[in-house]
Amino acid sequence: MSIRAICRDCLHTGDQGVERCPACGSRRLVCHDELDQLTIAHLDCDAFYASVEKRDRPELRDRPVIVGGGKRGVVSTCCYIARQYGVHSAMPMFKALKACPEAVVIKPDFRKYMAASEAIFGAVGKLTPLVQTLSLDEAWIGLAGTERLNGGSPAFQLIRLQKQIEADTGLTVSIGLAPNRFLAKVASELDKPRGFSVLGSEAPAVLAPRPVSILPGVGPVFRKTLQSDGYATVGDLAAADVRDLVRRYGETGLRLHDLAHGRDARAVNPGHERKGMSAETTFDTDLTTAGDLEAELWPLCEKLASKARQDGVASRVLVLKLRRTDFKIVTRRISLPEPVQTARALFAAGRTLMAPELGRPYRLIGIGMGEVIDAPDSHALFETAETRALRTETAIDVLRAKFGAKAVVAGRALRNGQTAR
Repeated sequence: MSIRAICRDCLHTGDQGVERCPACGSRRLVCHDELDQLTIAHLDCDAFYASVEKRDRPELRDRPVIVGGGKRGVVSTCCYIARQYGVHSAMPMFKALKACPEAVVIKPDFRKYMAASEAIFGAVGKLTPLVQTLSLDEAWIGLAGTERLNGGSPAFQLIRLQKQIEADTGLTVSIGLAPNRFLAKVASELDKPRGFSVLGSEAPAVLAPRPVSILPGVGPVFRKTLQSDGYATVGDLAAADVRDLVRRYGETGLRLHDLAHGRDARAVNPGHERKGMSAETTFDTDLTTAGDLEAELWPLCEKLASKARQDGVASRVLVLKLRRTDFKIVTRRISLPEPVQTARALFAAGRTLMAPELGRPYRLIGIGMGEVIDAPDSHALFETAETRALRTETAIDVLRAKFGAKAVVAGRALRNGQTAR
């Protein structure tokens, strides 16, 4: 008999058609006709940064918590209590505090979040090597062919994993199980927090009334275009003639038609190439002078370069981002002759890109690496400024890992306005 129901509390398996688990009486049952046939999952940690903070500070359990920057910063994430007040990620902090003045605001501690992420995805990695991480707190998981090795269907493995993560880390995750990546991600959003949802052949009917913005690649601008063309819901796209969609939107039209019908051919790819990475900060007061802006730019370069070395990536394409006081964003990019992964190189490029933009106040600065690739062999035949800087900064990484982030402070951080070494 195929398994169509699993108890999320005691892991009892059986056929569906009951309201309570016959073994433990729990109502937390996962039931679906295709439960033992689906193999692709999306795992999403619930309000991750805020949940880590609440786990480590139990006195905050019933308080609204916002993780983010200063008054002029933005919300990185917030707990579900704060969300009831209308607070959400990327909201300006002043708006968040106006909506929820009693919120406890905590500055992000990424070292702590990375440790929690490693614990969670370390457990995931024991089930399958097919784990495609999207960020510190979410990933797609491919479990086809793992039934015998892991002692159960993908659904059973994932429910057991969800219980294990909560017991071992004190954090909760929501999981969506489906036949493909797109539907798995949709499913993981259906029952948050601490949810487990399944989408199978009924997916087109579930998707039909939802707005087109639920589809990957449909941002605010494209959503308005689709709506003006008569496609407000996923069902509108599903009902459209695919030839009309292709005529209007090219290959994107074909992809929209497939997604609207719940089709997605993308495989779970653990080695997917990241297109870029960046770091940015919003100032408490507007900054105008080169010295003040460079003082904010340098620690961002250190942070980004350290992350690039940790991930083993580098880039020739560097991008500077500035946000003016009228909220307009200025971006400038430069292509270098060799891929880099040092703060020295990032800072030099950022300062060059910033020079023509000086003379007006800014509220944000950011530095990014576009089109990242695997870092080249560090044992280069010829020594360059980059290889010398890489040797120095790698040594600093080791010291900071051993003795703390403040164990080694670069001269740039101590002396504003001088050239980074």
